[in-house]
Amino acid sequence: MKKNVFAVCDLEVDYALNFMEYLNQKRNIPFEIQAFTTVDSLTAYGEKVHIELLLISGKAMCQRVRELDIGKIIILSEGVHPPELDQYPSVYKYQSSANVIREVMACYGEEKAVEPTVYPVLKKCTQVLGVYSPLGRCLKTSFALTLGQVLAREKAVLYLNLEEYSGFGRLMGKEYDHNLSDLLYYVRQGSQNLIHRMNGMIQTVNNLDYIPPVQTPADIRGTAWEDWEQLIREIVRDSSYEILILDIGSGIDGTFQMLDLCSQIYMPVLADSISVCKLEEFENLLKVWDFSQVLSKIIKVKPPFHMGNSSMETYTEGLLWSELGDYVRKIVKKNENER
Repeated sequence: MKKNVFAVCDLEVDYALNFMEYLNQKRNIPFEIQAFTTVDSLTAYGEKVHIELLLISGKAMCQRVRELDIGKIIILSEGVHPPELDQYPSVYKYQSSANVIREVMACYGEEKAVEPTVYPVLKKCTQVLGVYSPLGRCLKTSFALTLGQVLAREKAVLYLNLEEYSGFGRLMGKEYDHNLSDLLYYVRQGSQNLIHRMNGMIQTVNNLDYIPPVQTPADIRGTAWEDWEQLIREIVRDSSYEILILDIGSGIDGTFQMLDLCSQIYMPVLADSISVCKLEEFENLLKVWDFSQVLSKIIKVKPPFHMGNSSMETYTEGLLWSELGDYVRKIVKKNENER
């Protein structure tokens, strides 16, 4: 089964080709990408092939395009466009490609539902990796972000931070219009187009995709396990990601169930006496609550503490080439060799 077609048409050749190159680098885009720099080439293609999503510049939009079989048309606007184009949603052209595609996916996701039969045919099975520790101050999130960036150099990877206090706004130096709280709302509403809505929230660092974490701890504590499970299963079933990394905090409902969904769990540990006792208590509790199978999935790691010279805003990107990055690469390579 072929992917749906996402066509981009802009009369500026450099813009169209550069935008297509960016899209082709984004492994999570669940479309076949086609770029056109003339209306003639677009209509010739569209007369033979159904275009599910078309992003077209206002200057290129015309009656010939309207007559094509197109699922949804979005105008690539330069700020102003003719009144007759007001019937179509639009995104501003002169912003980053990441922002353009995020707005396009959000717009598409408002009314388009994913067909569950499409994605499993097109992608490998999504591997769910957990990063969790019952200990504090053990570099859990730094390890998870480094792992994600290492794996994202070759695969489509999505990172989800499930902590009550992530600090991501400060860490990334960004303010987010949408975050995990919005996605959980759509889960609770039973949204039929969850994955497209999710794609409209995606942010990227070093080719690692992530959804901005919640800003309010209550959104973690107040989410039922069934909603977490539904979210994870839909990402695994319907998204184009090959790997899902869950940075699991202790505030979620159903921590053990969450761990059980993972195929592997990286657990940062410490060697001091108190930490050893806490780990033993955690492992005993897994057995008492009939989650002994989780123990076989755990890979204990001891991330090296490192002193980064980069600023807060560049800390995450710097992880890839830090001492921690070298450590994670060795672990990933070892696991690949053992398969």
